[in-house]
Amino acid sequence: MKQWWQRWWLTLVVIIGGGFVVFGVAHNARLYHTPVAVVTQVKQLQTTKEKDQFNNQDRATTQRVTLRLLNGKRQGKTLHATNTYSQSNAYDQPYHTGQQVLLNLHGKSAAIQGLKRDTSIVLLLWLALSLLVLTMHWTGLIAFLSVVMNLVLFLLAIKLDLLWHSNHFLVIFSVLTVIFATLTLWLVLGWGRQMGITLATTLSGTLVAILISLLVLQLTNHRGLYFESVQYVTQVAPRPLFIAETILGSLGAVMDESTDIVATLFQLKTEQPNITTGQLFKSGRKVGQAIMGPLINVLFLIFVADTFPLAVLFLRNGNSWHYTFSMNMSLGVTQSLISGIGIVLAVPLASWLTSLWIRPRQKEGAA
Repeated sequence: MKQWWQRWWLTLVVIIGGGFVVFGVAHNARLYHTPVAVVTQVKQLQTTKEKDQFNNQDRATTQRVTLRLLNGKRQGKTLHATNTYSQSNAYDQPYHTGQQVLLNLHGKSAAIQGLKRDTSIVLLLWLALSLLVLTMHWTGLIAFLSVVMNLVLFLLAIKLDLLWHSNHFLVIFSVLTVIFATLTLWLVLGWGRQMGITLATTLSGTLVAILISLLVLQLTNHRGLYFESVQYVTQVAPRPLFIAETILGSLGAVMDESTDIVATLFQLKTEQPNITTGQLFKSGRKVGQAIMGPLINVLFLIFVADTFPLAVLFLRNGNSWHYTFSMNMSLGVTQSLISGIGIVLAVPLASWLTSLWIRPRQKEGAA
């Protein structure tokens, strides 16, 4: 009964406390140095049709937006701005009454930078945390905490990389990978044999998959891969950046599968204490075979969803399928294949390590 009350008190605190946080963020305009305004009125002025050389058609609409400043010395003043948006909304968007926007002020004129999105982000985080706590209670809260801590570590790694001028980029994010895996598994599983086996499987599977991929890329002289298409590359060499990105992506997939297999085998050992090492290994393989296919497909679908908009844009502007694939999809497909190698390797690794390391526990219990 006491545990039941603790769970519901935690749920109520998260839901009510999060609601106050969302309300506070929605009314935090005074904390911004950038001018913030609320849209009080929108008037549609004109719409024109546009057509390019590839027969792509669009419509451009001009709005006259009335705004009321929410911060700064001119708080409460009314301003007017003009906004032009396309029907495709590729690089722009329409504005509606009640939305909060960020402004650039030039004397009496104003230009809209974009929406103030912090309220939407905090609202989504609150909903995610509330659902985690409502369904998983303390375990959900710890899972959410692990995500927050990993985000902080990731930002610190970026700061360190900037401090060292990207001279040790790959080393920084390789070490970060080990820290990510250790911290996440420790928070979710706790410090113990199950956590150790899962960590060993995750790191081993990821490492072997990366080494195999590096060997294949070296033997093929990186043919078919255009590292210059890595987005937002400035002073960092694109190849190490691609490898670091692949390591982080593979880590998540391998960790997911390793956790499932090891947790299932530990539960199986608890329910059937006399199960043999060979039976444990075979059971782990069956679990891995059941989740391996869907997990690889999930990774591929995530990749497709990420590249689909830009690929459509390339094709609609007269580029061939070959060029579109090379410049938008080749690196993503390669990352999916490398992650797939790690997923496949994790099945025998997790099954073997669990069946091997779980045996001393059986002997201790028998003694």
